[in-house]
Amino acid sequence: MMVSFMHCCKKTLNILNKLALGLCLCFCAFAVNAEGITVTKAESYVDEDGYEISANFKITLPPSVADALQRGVTLNFVSELTITRSRWYWLDSAVIQDEQQSKLSYNALTQQYRISRGTLFQGFPNLESALRVLGHQTSTPVPVSVLSGGGGYVARLLKSETKYTAFAQMRLDTSLLPKPLQVSALTNSDWNLESERYSWPVETDKLDIEKVSKP
Repeated sequence: MMVSFMHCCKKTLNILNKLALGLCLCFCAFAVNAEGITVTKAESYVDEDGYEISANFKITLPPSVADALQRGVTLNFVSELTITRSRWYWLDSAVIQDEQQSKLSYNALTQQYRISRGTLFQGFPNLESALRVLGHQTSTPVPVSVLSGGGGYVARLLKSETKYTAFAQMRLDTSLLPKPLQVSALTNSDWNLESERYSWPVETDKLDIEKVSKP
């Protein structure tokens, strides 16, 4: 009787373990394939072009948004890369504030996706590669001459003991969608594509020798 009871308990435990493993795998798959925009990497550094901040975003479009894109709707994404300086007597002030707009479209004739940034554009054979490039955003460099020698305003700020914080965020600008979709976006969460406002400290005493990155 005791042997039969132990065998039953062992079988039940095996079933529970398999169930827990299945739920864990389902959760991991959901996390990997989650729709929306997430920050995967953010950094600030100085190179030969000047002082820059950049961020990589993973963009996963919901099926309804991807379908609208293939039907000719242009998607306008806005990225914001900012560095603020703390002030004990007032609100933080922006030292560098860079906002860039990128347009993602699909050409049914060539069956290619296209990213446009100002007058520049690039074509892609599939959506995955287009979103990968779209997700890489870099601020306009601040010239090294402004940062070196202590003569520039930004240089004096960076050499002070004030704390600096960098921010990165990306969103879909629904205000530029066709009017019918603008109305739909108010009630349909699929169109609410916006990343977290990710922040990280800027180590001003190490800007010239190493990068500050998100793990």
